[in-house]
Amino acid sequence: MSSPLLDLAGAVAGNGPDAPVAAHYGSFHGEQRSLESGEGFVDLSHRGVVRVTGPDRLTWLHSLTSQQLEGLAPGVPVMTLVLSPQGHVEHALYGVDDGEAFTAHVEPGTAPALAEWLDRMRFMMRVEVADVTAEVAVAWRPGSAPGSTPEGRYDLVPRTELTAYAAAVGDPAGTWAFEALRIARGEPRPGLDADHRTIPNEVGWIPRAVHLDKGCYRGQETVARVHTLGRPPRRLTLLHLDGSDNRLPEQGTPLVHGGREVGFVGSSARHHELGPIALALVKRAVPLDATLVADGIAAAQEVVVDPEVGLHVRPRLG
Repeated sequence: MSSPLLDLAGAVAGNGPDAPVAAHYGSFHGEQRSLESGEGFVDLSHRGVVRVTGPDRLTWLHSLTSQQLEGLAPGVPVMTLVLSPQGHVEHALYGVDDGEAFTAHVEPGTAPALAEWLDRMRFMMRVEVADVTAEVAVAWRPGSAPGSTPEGRYDLVPRTELTAYAAAVGDPAGTWAFEALRIARGEPRPGLDADHRTIPNEVGWIPRAVHLDKGCYRGQETVARVHTLGRPPRRLTLLHLDGSDNRLPEQGTPLVHGGREVGFVGSSARHHELGPIALALVKRAVPLDATLVADGIAAAQEVVVDPEVGLHVRPRLG
């Protein structure tokens, strides 16, 4: 469903999975600077939203996902993962509990599959699962906003109140600005920077989305083994792209080093200070100082995930 904020002055619709919301409102570099200064918000109302209610909700979700959720205090934001039995990431949930319900948002178009899977896993637990995307919209505010983490703050807004929310919180910024700052932080996006084979250790989701000391959950064995032994198969890296060619590589473009394919480009953007940048997944053995090539565009690497231990080592810049 298209966002009503596309009717705001200067709004230009995005493309791909972000088509239902604004890519920018006239100046995506200016919008980046505003967000970095702690002002404004980003319309992410195209994201899917799933709500879990019932007295067993946190204990139940704790047993199914990668994060410590038992005893989660109301209002505390959390990220958790649904993994396959082999430890591959199937869903990344960004959620919060309000004391009565746990509400999580996920990548656009993925809420129905997540809700269906969760519903099948209820068994005798006192929980109810609902896809509430049609009722609840998502917005993002910068890390300096009250109640924010360093990665920013996600607000859950009744969809009927989204226009009023926009008028109250400040000037809007589009997804181009949001994506540029996210990429610069080294923060991967499921479905773009991670594929169906991705394990949390490869993209720096330990410990942010994985609690290493909790009880058993699906996929735990793989995560624990790679964490203990180190050397994940691939690693997330930040690419500084050659800006002499006025284009960005498409998502999924193969990365080449020494005539061999060594990974793929995920999301890319034009940062107002860093220039053209991208996130990529590359084989662990690729030298950290190697120049890579994506569709004829040279790219220097900046380490995001340590190739030996699989942890996010790059500071998360605000």
